[in-house]
Amino acid sequence: MAGHSKWANIRHRKAAQDAKRGKIFTKLIRELVVAAKTGGSTVEENPRLRAAVDKALSSNMKRDTIEKAISRGVGAGEGENYHELTYEGYAPGGVAVLVECMTDNRNRTVGEVRHVFSKFGGNLGTDGSVSYLFSRIGQMDFAPDCDEDSLLDAALDAGAQDLETCDDGSFSVVTDFGDFLKVKDALNLAGFMPQSADITMSASIKVTVDLEGAQKLASMIDSLEDLDDVQNVYTNADVPTAVFESLE
Repeated sequence: MAGHSKWANIRHRKAAQDAKRGKIFTKLIRELVVAAKTGGSTVEENPRLRAAVDKALSSNMKRDTIEKAISRGVGAGEGENYHELTYEGYAPGGVAVLVECMTDNRNRTVGEVRHVFSKFGGNLGTDGSVSYLFSRIGQMDFAPDCDEDSLLDAALDAGAQDLETCDDGSFSVVTDFGDFLKVKDALNLAGFMPQSADITMSASIKVTVDLEGAQKLASMIDSLEDLDDVQNVYTNADVPTAVFESLE
């Protein structure tokens, strides 16, 4: 998971940059709309919406903006009819890539995603070509100054799968997808507040990349995430510490 955490850190830094120009808010609003549309507007009864609201609040979105998005999702206002799509393919070097999208125009989205893959020497695959490598999990990242033993005890008591130490000394608590919110709430009550917490995809098989491969992959991920219809990008790349430090 150390490699995943590195890419997560890159994604978090990029998210901060996107927030300055409002791009991340557009993606968050789409998730709120779709979550409310598919599971209802009651946060306590809709785990996906609860996670979306928590993520929006952590990104400093105003509550009235969140409420308006939820209202759009349940039909209280006019809004686009978003479709959820996942594209699968490979980046150069055999790195598997999953691209999660929300769109009101399937043809536009697939054309834009295919263009990015082609531009960086990758290729789109068929449904199921790489998704079998990934499983959906919950992940919470904690600062290096956390008490590891106390965090481990609290995490396991809450039902977490594992606590992993990252290369920079920080900690990642990994949960089953369905237990994410339960574990997060329990850790908060125990006094542990994560630096970041999200539902993500974890790969069962990793592909190690060198500096050149990591640079190309980072550029490809940036280009995909810059597309308005793209919500999340996941890979099975494993970045050695020395390579990762060269990227920063």
